[in-house]
Amino acid sequence: MTLRPVPGSARQLRELRRSLIEAPVAERRTRLAGIAAAIRRRDLEMILRAGMGHVGGDFSAVDILTVLYLLVLDCDPERPRLPERDRFIQSKGHGSGALYATLSYAGFFADADLDTYMAPLSPLNGHPDCRKIPGVETNTGPLGHGLPFAVGSAIAARLDGSPRRTFVLTGDGELQEGSNWEAALTAAQHGLDNLTVVVDRNGLQQGARTEETSALEPLPAKWEAFGFTVRTVDGHDHEALRRELGAPAPPGRPRCLIAVTQKGRGVSFMADRVEWHHRVPNADEARRAMEELQG
Repeated sequence: MTLRPVPGSARQLRELRRSLIEAPVAERRTRLAGIAAAIRRRDLEMILRAGMGHVGGDFSAVDILTVLYLLVLDCDPERPRLPERDRFIQSKGHGSGALYATLSYAGFFADADLDTYMAPLSPLNGHPDCRKIPGVETNTGPLGHGLPFAVGSAIAARLDGSPRRTFVLTGDGELQEGSNWEAALTAAQHGLDNLTVVVDRNGLQQGARTEETSALEPLPAKWEAFGFTVRTVDGHDHEALRRELGAPAPPGRPRCLIAVTQKGRGVSFMADRVEWHHRVPNADEARRAMEELQG
């Protein structure tokens, strides 16, 4: 089974993007906050139905994904394989629920398809599958694979003489995989200014804080030492994310955006709690979470 784009979704996405861009800043903030909350609610519904998922890391990434798909990426949900599309790779593939809910919101496939999340033989399994899901560029799951793929994508765009851009979202604990730093060396060597790495810096990984497991700080200095232009941003501030992700890259240098986020964002008892890396809420917790996400 392969999912299909929603007819008319390209026009709807263009109109939504135009209305958001033209809106006053305060109105845009309010609307984006509402959209992100809706995506979190849908993600939570999926996890509750499936009885599994990674709600904490999903929720830390939702605002980044919302801004990318609604305001930044040059993509067409009805023609997800257009050669000149921007590429987005979600390296933290276990955060698939957030990606699927965002792709569906943008029209890459129907909202009803989300009800099959993690079901037997569903295309929407625990890690994204590019053969079955429109909008997914490559299969991810084993950590440390997304950035090397993104570097290859950016090199391919240069060889093609194409202006297309490549964005990749990594987890922060994922940066303990050495393959990321090999890829970063290559990106700098080739001056890939069409590549943007976004680090979901929520400070937690499975079982502990990143700094207790294998310390990453000073993280901005590490990326700078590897030849990247580095910015740090509030990963839940839609305006700041729009500004940084939409800005042109300095010539000849890849970019790294360290998005400081909170695991379990949007639900008070999940926020910054390591146990919500891979836990499903019980009935009372689910009710409370939905109430909080209603705003």
